[in-house]
Amino acid sequence: MTFSIVARCPRTGQLGVGALTARPAVGKLVAHVHAGAGAVATQATPNPFLAYDGLPLLSESRSPEDVLTELLARDPGREVRQVGMVDFEGRSYAFTGARARDWAGHHTGPGYAVQGNRLVGREALAAIVRSFEDSRELDLAERLVLAVEAGEEAGGDRHGARSATVTVVGDQPYPLWDVRVDDAEHPALELRRLHGVFREEVLPTIEQLPTRDDPMGEGARQSLR
Repeated sequence: MTFSIVARCPRTGQLGVGALTARPAVGKLVAHVHAGAGAVATQATPNPFLAYDGLPLLSESRSPEDVLTELLARDPGREVRQVGMVDFEGRSYAFTGARARDWAGHHTGPGYAVQGNRLVGREALAAIVRSFEDSRELDLAERLVLAVEAGEEAGGDRHGARSATVTVVGDQPYPLWDVRVDDAEHPALELRRLHGVFREEVLPTIEQLPTRDDPMGEGARQSLR
């Protein structure tokens, strides 16, 4: 009921997930990102342990293919799962179970994996890939929003769309971007609007938060002057 993209930016090292689905709260169910580890999208019939167990293994420099092969081998529901994974080095891997609802499939490339199920056809994934590969000069959050928009414009979910998300982490544990549309008539449009609000009103605050190297943070530093 979903399409998603997991990706790493080769310029900044940022990791992120973009997704859209016909059900509410896709950000809650599908997107998982950890700095220094990777990004995972688990969908179709989601299994959050593919992310919760997989991300710590990625942080040990194990490849996404190795990690997913191990985790899926012990998942009795793997034939109805779909998952995409990218690690902090940009290695990617995806899996589509044999009983994921048609049309279902995935595509991997350098630094990304795109996957979808119950789509109108493979053209939705092709549009997402094309958008992502053609926007290398932009920051990762913008590229993911564009990818979500491209997937929906190409037809997306056969049952329409209801929620969308973009989550991006940099080199800190907390997200740099966390934009969620949990229930909307046109979630890709609302995602674009909220991305603009986040960029203008939220991102500047996040960029002034404490970091591991700067425990005070620029926000506190300015307040104490």
